[in-house]
Amino acid sequence: MDERVREHAEVLVDWSARVEAGDDVVVSVGPDAHELAVAVAEKLGERGANLLATYSSGELTRAYLRAHDGDFDENPAHELALVENADVYLSLGGGRNTSATADIPGEQRRAYDTATSEIREERLATRWVSTVHPTRSLAQQANMAFEEYRDFAYDAILRDWESLADEMAQLKELLDDGDEVRLVSENTDLTMRIDDRTAVNSAASVAYDSHNLPSGEVFTAPSATEGEVTFDVPMTIRGESVRNVRLEFADGEVVDYDADQGGDVIGEILETDEGARRLGELGIGMNRGIDRYTDNILFDEKMGDTVHLALGRAYDACLPDGESGTDSAVHVDLITDVSEGSRLEIDGDVVQRNGTFRFEDWFDG
Repeated sequence: MDERVREHAEVLVDWSARVEAGDDVVVSVGPDAHELAVAVAEKLGERGANLLATYSSGELTRAYLRAHDGDFDENPAHELALVENADVYLSLGGGRNTSATADIPGEQRRAYDTATSEIREERLATRWVSTVHPTRSLAQQANMAFEEYRDFAYDAILRDWESLADEMAQLKELLDDGDEVRLVSENTDLTMRIDDRTAVNSAASVAYDSHNLPSGEVFTAPSATEGEVTFDVPMTIRGESVRNVRLEFADGEVVDYDADQGGDVIGEILETDEGARRLGELGIGMNRGIDRYTDNILFDEKMGDTVHLALGRAYDACLPDGESGTDSAVHVDLITDVSEGSRLEIDGDVVQRNGTFRFEDWFDG
């Protein structure tokens, strides 16, 4: 076993999920994440936690959803009980086919997402963390040799997370003190309210309200979105390629959209429910250990020189007590490259230009 697999497991269990003795831990294991699952099981045993492993496969999901009549039971009790009684939920991604669910009909997917919404909320109430084991399918999707991709993935995952957390705290403070964000670049001029919101310093640990490994972003929950934005970073969403998505917002919701490719899947997402037409997240990438796009949202949205916006559900950590923010069965991220010809303003002050933050030495205000 590559020693970095054990290091990955150690970061996940200790830094990210903060697993303690006696914790009830559910580990969802992808088909090709076996090595990481073994290393995680070893770490959980050392901590004295209680392990329950489940199997997660795109092919399995496809078979089930395509065969079902679409009249799903709401939040089946056996699955709900599993997550209700878990302290920690770890998702170890590593599938054999990144497009395994591409041909699931949109209405079938929406019905299932809606029927299992309470299960999803209970899972999000645990100390959950999602990560991915480097696989050949992910390397192929990133157009990289497997060995090259494995090095790339561990450069993003095995970071000095405490130092990065200190750096990202500077942007969190700016967002927490601000009332309005404006993003401007070619084909983009978008304003969002962020007053009364709390930004999350997403340093790959539940201690920071952060649930992805790798992470390396600062995000908040915007409202009152106005203007237009183009997402020029290629992505695969629900197994389909999506290119150059353009959204127009008025009164806080999407009023028009198109895309060079994948417009149908964007339309399906927007029709999920009322909240799917609103933004649930403004995220700003700060992990400079990620130096290229890989067509994997877990990595691409954290990359320095990017900003991402999510249609749908807002995270409670960003919201004041008693406010629900955008409520939706979906949370779908879209990414725009801000490395050239762009600026990010908070209350009229430029805090990032061409991907560089004003607290970085090479910032050109």
